[in-house]
Amino acid sequence: MIKLERVTKRYRKHLAVDDLSLTVRPGEIYGFLGPNGAGKTTTIRMLAGALAPTSGAIHLDGHNLALKPREAKAILGYIPDRPFLYEKLSGHEFLIFAADLYRVPGPEAERRSRELLELFELWDWRDELIENYSHGMKQRLIMSGALLPRPKILVVDEPMVGLDPRGAKLVMDIFRRLAREDAVSVFISTHTMSLASRLCDRIGIIFKGRLISEGSEAELRQAAGRGGDLEDLFLELTATEPGPDGA
Repeated sequence: MIKLERVTKRYRKHLAVDDLSLTVRPGEIYGFLGPNGAGKTTTIRMLAGALAPTSGAIHLDGHNLALKPREAKAILGYIPDRPFLYEKLSGHEFLIFAADLYRVPGPEAERRSRELLELFELWDWRDELIENYSHGMKQRLIMSGALLPRPKILVVDEPMVGLDPRGAKLVMDIFRRLAREDAVSVFISTHTMSLASRLCDRIGIIFKGRLISEGSEAELRQAAGRGGDLEDLFLELTATEPGPDGA
C-alpha cells in the first residue's frame, strides 16, 4: 500500500506540492493526472526516494520512507518516463545486473529473467546489445527490470511513451494482472486521458500542487456535476480550480 500524509515540497519560494494526502490500496491502479508544472514529477521523485519532502510522511507497505528507506525501496519498482540503460549490455545481461542489485539469487534471477523477457516479447532479442533496441523495446526492458524482484508497489511515470499500440496493450494487460493477481499497488502518472480512463480504478487530479479531485471516473463526474469524457472534465477542473495563491 502507498500512503502519503500531508506531503509538502517547497523549492525556496515555490510550493511544488502542497499538503498532499492520498492512499493506493493493494491491488489498485491509481492514475495521477495534472497539467505541466502541477507537481506530478516532484511527487513521483518523492515516492521513488530520489527527493525528500519538506514536510509530511510517505509510507510504502507500512515502511516510512524517511525512517526506513532500505526496507521501503526494497519493495518498490520504479519505471521512469525516459529509460536509462547500460547500452553495451544485452537485454539478458541487464536483467541479471538488476537481479544482483536486488540480491535475487542466481537460479531465481535466471528464471525470472526468462519469464519477463518472454512476457514483454523480448526473448528473441535477449542477446542483442541494448543500443540496438528501439525506444519501445527499451521501455519494455526497463519495465522488466523494475518487475524482476516482484515489487509490492509499482510507480510508473508515463508508461506508454514510445510504445506502439501492440506494446501499449501488452503493458496495460500486465499492469492489470499485477494488480488483480499479485495485489500490487500501481501508481501511474500520465498525460494520456484514455489510458487513465481505461486502466485506472481511481484517479487523482493535481493542480498547482494540490489534489483537487479524486475518485473513480464516475465519482469525478458526479462531484463535478457534469457528464462528458475524462479529458473534458480534466480541462474544466484544471482551468477553474484556484491554486495556492488564489489565482
